[in-house]
Amino acid sequence: MADAIRRTSLMVRDAEAAARWYEAVFGMTRAMDTPFTLSGEQLAAGEKGDRLRLVILRGEHDQLGMIGLMEWLAPRMDAPEPPTRIQFGQPVFVVAAADCRATVERARAAGSCIHCEPRDWTVTGFDGTEQHMVGASFFDLDGYFFEVNERIA
Repeated sequence: MADAIRRTSLMVRDAEAAARWYEAVFGMTRAMDTPFTLSGEQLAAGEKGDRLRLVILRGEHDQLGMIGLMEWLAPRMDAPEPPTRIQFGQPVFVVAAADCRATVERARAAGSCIHCEPRDWTVTGFDGTEQHMVGASFFDLDGYFFEVNERIA
């Protein structure tokens, strides 16, 4: 059996604002919201004794696709301006949307930078057949990039 990636944790400027964004845009719910202190060993960021807030959100699946939001409380961590282009080392999150256009409107209302408005496109699927899609893309409040696709029957 292969290992499973259960959660992606992101460094954010404001965990509360970021959590509200994920709740509003993708309908995720909070599974955990807790402060913790870094040990200085396992996480390749910050220093031993730094205090963080960790908010973990989940979608419909209890074990996969979760998002962790880490905000440095003490000391505060300087954050660069949110990017408007993807760079090496930055993830691209791909979301299967029930209604791509509605997801984009929720993202816009929540303050996202919309990179690509919804558009129709076709892709060859894993099974070799053409799949018709509606796709769009945008950045969240901290500059993480999301490609949102809806499969059209």
